[in-house]
Amino acid sequence: MLNCEIVEPKGAVDAAVIWLHGLGASGHDFVPVVPHLGLPDNHGIRFVFPHAPEIPITINGGMVMPGWYDILAMSIEREIDLVQIESSAAAVRDLIQRELDAGIPSERIVLAGFSQGGAVVYHAALSYPKPLAGLLTMSTYFATAKEVKLNEANKDLPIHIFHGSQDPMVQESMGHTANQILQSMGFKPKYRSYSMQHEVCAEEISDIGNSLRGWLRLG
Repeated sequence: MLNCEIVEPKGAVDAAVIWLHGLGASGHDFVPVVPHLGLPDNHGIRFVFPHAPEIPITINGGMVMPGWYDILAMSIEREIDLVQIESSAAAVRDLIQRELDAGIPSERIVLAGFSQGGAVVYHAALSYPKPLAGLLTMSTYFATAKEVKLNEANKDLPIHIFHGSQDPMVQESMGHTANQILQSMGFKPKYRSYSMQHEVCAEEISDIGNSLRGWLRLG
């Protein structure tokens, strides 16, 4: 099981958000965002921020850093290690199972991911055999669009895609491509871009909070 930073709600837990960070970051990165989501005090959401394992990253000269999978080349489609991304998706499924074992129904679990983390949650959510509450992807791309085996349980999965219009690391065209591929698969994603680079901004954080409010039917 992955090591995680966990932010518990004030009262009883009845929902969970599993949120993956990007390359070279850690589970600590998005913890400070939680109080700024504009959620009601009694939101009941457990936020789970897993730490990626330390692995060599080819495009960074083999430097060892936190990563969900190796990136072999920075082509527009990215050449990635498919075995590692599947392994990371399996680790996410283990985290989902932990929430299920704690009494949280799958329909009250949201997957979220930034950059590399977003690529992993695309793969994990769309192939998951029980219906999830929603999928949030930020500044990322659909790395396994050709390989993922869609599961009927999540054919109506709500998906929100957020991207920076000036992102130099993951160009916004990659976010648009993911949006188009999802539509061709029968999904109805909502897409929003922001005037920012490879980061998050206050407006986006507010929109994330609104997504969670809607999907989890919060007050």
